[in-house]
Amino acid sequence: MAASMDNASAAPASDAASQISAASGENGPQMQYSVDLNPAVMGGLPVPPKSDEQKMIERGMESCAFKSVLACVGGFVLGGAFGVFTAGIDTNVGFDPKDPLRTPTAREVLKDMGQRGMSYAKNFAVIGAMFSCTECIIESHRGVSDWKNAVYSGCVTGGAIGFRAGLKAGVLGCGGFAAFSAAIEYYLR
Repeated sequence: MAASMDNASAAPASDAASQISAASGENGPQMQYSVDLNPAVMGGLPVPPKSDEQKMIERGMESCAFKSVLACVGGFVLGGAFGVFTAGIDTNVGFDPKDPLRTPTAREVLKDMGQRGMSYAKNFAVIGAMFSCTECIIESHRGVSDWKNAVYSGCVTGGAIGFRAGLKAGVLGCGGFAAFSAAIEYYLR
């Protein structure tokens, strides 16, 4: 009785296998993938198809150049704000080392705050652009979007920045930036 059930269940499976092998031809099974899913069929709201201009803008926004410029501008703004903030809480801003007893004017304090803000802004912009560009290049090369891209990019960025001070500083910069990138990726994902 069990043998007859096995034969009965094997018959439809063998028929399906023979249909697949007959349809696939000599080159193996032909699979078709669709990237344009109809949301109305899946229970979502229907979305009109994207125009060529929208697709072009999306490709541009996903390019490494755009991501690097965006990170550069964002780093500049964030670095400037951070520099002005740290200058605002620094008690030595505006003081002249030659005459420490003289009280600085508001103009001198604002000038020092602006200089520190600009210095931080430039540094953050360069680091942001380097990190974003290397991460995008690594992601494009690997073809995978995961946490390893940020770690590799952190190592390259930190190593390049630290290498200006020597090999040991480059290795420490690589390790430090890679560890920081891994921690950020762990908490953000």
